Amino acid sequence: MASDTGARRSNEEAAHELVMNGVSDVLLNIEHALSRAKKVRVQAAKADEEVNAKLALDDAIDALEKTRKRLMQDAYYRQEALRLL
Repeated sequence: MASDTGARRSNEEAAHELVMNGVSDVLLNIEHALSRAKKVRVQAAKADEEVNAKLALDDAIDALEKTRKRLMQDAYYRQEALRLL
């Protein structure tokens, strides 16, 4: 019976590791998108005719930063209770 518990734990650990690797990949993509959006925002701010693009990039940067923060908090600093939306 003890080996069953150990095997189940190993499966749970493997599943957790797989999910966390995926979360890490998503966070890396968010970081890349944030970096790119900030660079393009600087370019848009220099061009008077790109006001709408600058404003849209401001919104995108804000949303990406909030998404990154929430994903990190929920994935890496998770609580035992489910988070309510």
